[in-house]
Amino acid sequence: MTWTSAFGRACGWLLDRIVHGLSLTRISPNALTFIGLVINIVAAFLFGHANASNGDRMFLYAGMVIFGAGIFDMVDGRVARRTHTVTVFGSFFDSVIDRYSDVVLFFGLLVYYGRINRFRYVVLVAFVMVTSLMVSYTRARAESLIGQCKVGFMERPERIVLVLLGALFNHWGVMAPVLWVLAVLSTITVIHRVVYTYRNTKHLAPIG
Repeated sequence: MTWTSAFGRACGWLLDRIVHGLSLTRISPNALTFIGLVINIVAAFLFGHANASNGDRMFLYAGMVIFGAGIFDMVDGRVARRTHTVTVFGSFFDSVIDRYSDVVLFFGLLVYYGRINRFRYVVLVAFVMVTSLMVSYTRARAESLIGQCKVGFMERPERIVLVLLGALFNHWGVMAPVLWVLAVLSTITVIHRVVYTYRNTKHLAPIG
């Protein structure tokens, strides 16, 4: 067994223990989803209260908080399956809350770059916020027409991991290039889904 596979097994075991413990509490999976949003709001608050003097420290705190929110993001669905409480509404609610969680983190970054008078990055974060929503919207709209549209790389987990890395390592100026990567790859993902949907709807009759 390699060290990477051992690490993966250990993480899987730990996650399973967390899911097991939460299942015993009978907490609603929807409540776990909402708690994840509240934790992300705390991270956004930390981003927004960062400035030129305390930015690295606040970003580090925000990164640790985002990591905590990510745990809730990973366990809500697993708890629902473990407790046999999977519902159609739960899936819908999870998707809606995920969009709010995305937006609130970028809103915190908007406030930060506004506070330190970095107008270029205010515009960049706003663009990333829009493209992150469009990545999700294009998939949802396409799947209402063609059943499945999972093409493209920049899904929500990849966005969260990049923002997390940017926050944890902002002392070395990582957040700025992270935002550029998000902007480029999210745009490519949207274009990819538009093209994919176009190719798969050419044979369909117009709706209405």
